[in-house]
Amino acid sequence: MKKKRALISVSDKGGVSEFASELVSLGFEIISTGGTKKMLQEQGIPVLSVSDVTGFPEILEGRVKTLNPYIHGGLLAKQDDADHQKQLMEHGIEPIQLVCVNLYPFQQTIEKSDVTIADAIENIDIGGPTMLRASAKNHQYVTVVVDPADYPTVIAELKADGETKLETRRKLAAKVFRHTAAYDALIAEYMTELAQEETPEKLTVTYELKQTLRYGENPHQQAAFYKKPLGSLVSIAYAKQLHGKELSYNNINDADAALQIVKEFSEPAAVAVKHMNPCGVGTGKTVFDAFTKAFAADPVSIFGGIIAFNREVDAETASKLHEIFLEIIIAPSFSDEALAILKGKKNLRLLTISFDETKKAERKMTTIEGGLLVQDQDRYSLEDGEITIPTKRQPTDAEWEALKLGWKVVKHVKSNAIVVSSEDMTLGIGAGQMNRVGSAEIALKQAGEKAEGAALASDAFFPMNDTVEAAAKAGITAIIQPGGSIRDTDSIQKADEYGIAMVFTGVRHFKH
Repeated sequence: MKKKRALISVSDKGGVSEFASELVSLGFEIISTGGTKKMLQEQGIPVLSVSDVTGFPEILEGRVKTLNPYIHGGLLAKQDDADHQKQLMEHGIEPIQLVCVNLYPFQQTIEKSDVTIADAIENIDIGGPTMLRASAKNHQYVTVVVDPADYPTVIAELKADGETKLETRRKLAAKVFRHTAAYDALIAEYMTELAQEETPEKLTVTYELKQTLRYGENPHQQAAFYKKPLGSLVSIAYAKQLHGKELSYNNINDADAALQIVKEFSEPAAVAVKHMNPCGVGTGKTVFDAFTKAFAADPVSIFGGIIAFNREVDAETASKLHEIFLEIIIAPSFSDEALAILKGKKNLRLLTISFDETKKAERKMTTIEGGLLVQDQDRYSLEDGEITIPTKRQPTDAEWEALKLGWKVVKHVKSNAIVVSSEDMTLGIGAGQMNRVGSAEIALKQAGEKAEGAALASDAFFPMNDTVEAAAKAGITAIIQPGGSIRDTDSIQKADEYGIAMVFTGVRHFKH
């Protein structure tokens, strides 16, 4: 019998010397290329060059080295097929029983801020994926390893039985196809952006497993949490957990909702969220001031909620947070004193997220049964629009500040959405009702007497003047809404009747 052959060519060289050494001790002849070959030789491991196998030198700056029948014939031949074996003998091709390959670091290359197009293109691996796919296709006979974490399993089975189990080879092959699919998906995304294609005929996306979850939205649903390679760092997927038990499916959704709202503010802000909707938002000169207002906005719903800050949490704020049952606190950082206080609660999750990144907005993907909806994130702000004021009265400076806060928050509330606010806090929030006046009634009832002199924000236009009527009776003095209803005149007239200043933004903020 001829020696067994293993082809090793890796960019991630962690543990590969030990792996190759074990293979040699098990009777494998090692074939390798470039930097991998050099490293193995320096470790005293006998290595055969790919060029020695193919009888052809590497050409085109190394772009062509393994794309050769002497390599791929050895990978793709069926070992129990007499005709295949005959052809190998006729052409002097020896079979390869094991392939250990991982790919050019395309992701790491395009992560660099100064990457050039030429560098990115040069780091698109061709020979590596081809060898991996060939070996994975022929996993009935070939063991293919793409992940260093699998080295111990392969060596253990080779030592025990002289070969790997078919079940193992099949799992390794499946991992290879996931790996190459993800690799190509990143390249496709990069090239699609480079070509400025807005709606490509094929949408290829890839995500990496961050953690398996105990269950999904409900205990009878299985779930997992994946993160997007090269995704926004200002996200829950890239958060660092400092304390507390593992995040759940609902925790992650709610935490994301809180984060998206607090990112709207440049001044110190605190956001409380329950079931994907804000229950309290406050701003102030300090995080303590901001949280005090967010808590006062709805001291009932905040129980068991999630809080997001856009400034470091200090000891004073931590002491107040410690008094309440909360699931998660998100902040750029926590002072040492704040951490000591909050870690007193065993299960309270503490997450830190950098707010420094100014990465472009990602596209939002929503699954439906059998399909996927894709859209831009809603980044519209008042500065982007053409503001009109159709009422007789203009907003005062204080009303403008209240309107701005309400408009920032309302786009993060489930439609139909109404937010009642002052200059620095929400006073009442109505979410997810089937008609707009129903949401208004909920928000106004929650605001109570505080609605007197406050502002009201609506995510979409008023189809009738009943919302204006309800707002006026509660004491609202300023309203912000998109406008655009065929019955806008009715709402304008009603606002004028009560002396309400009303602002049209021209853009709605539906959130389903």
